[in-house]
Amino acid sequence: MTFRYDGLLVDWLGYATVRLEAEDGTVVYFDPGRYGVLDDYDAQDGDVVCVTHAHHYDSDGIERVAKEDATVVIFENINHRFIDRDVMDVNRLPYEVRKVDDESDIAVGDVIIRSFAAYNDPDGPHVRENGEPYHKEGMGVGYLVTLSGINVFWPGDTDVLEGHERLDVSLFLPPIGGSFTMDRHEAAALAEALDPDLVCPIHYNTFEALETDSKAFAGDVASRGVPVVLDER
Repeated sequence: MTFRYDGLLVDWLGYATVRLEAEDGTVVYFDPGRYGVLDDYDAQDGDVVCVTHAHHYDSDGIERVAKEDATVVIFENINHRFIDRDVMDVNRLPYEVRKVDDESDIAVGDVIIRSFAAYNDPDGPHVRENGEPYHKEGMGVGYLVTLSGINVFWPGDTDVLEGHERLDVSLFLPPIGGSFTMDRHEAAALAEALDPDLVCPIHYNTFEALETDSKAFAGDVASRGVPVVLDER
């Protein structure tokens, strides 16, 4: 799905992969790859590539989207040795790599990138049968990226956390698949609290565990007075 918002060109390519293009041509990607979303994609046009955590780390996906002189912004705790897929060591990626923690505030050219904690509450619903969160605290981050003065928030694989509601967000890209992240109800409530200019849900219907009623989400968000755009491919 492709849409324009306030001069920003936005593409949700599937799963957690989003492409942002500013009017000046600067291109930012979130979490490129996995589950075939980039199998026929080889743009290599990304100036900045942001990766939230190990589940979304796909070195092949990064190579499909990144320019030769791209900057990869990546959570510091991602270690290829603990990933059960064939991925490159982060330190061997052929790009400038900038590692962030869950409280970073950096600039890559004119792009401002702030990172925030992303995890499942161990006392919440998104845990394994043994009570262990799918995403433990310290496992990943979300990003608030400012591009051409527009604040785009991709919270990553996370529950709704304290402090999310206080962020200044123009375009909100919530995960709504539930199971491993906030579900559509929690995401809709956060959208109301954030009161962004526009909401575009992502990270749903990629596989069975992420199936959800996206039309119901859109209706819920719209009923709260928040504009929403929906991909119904």
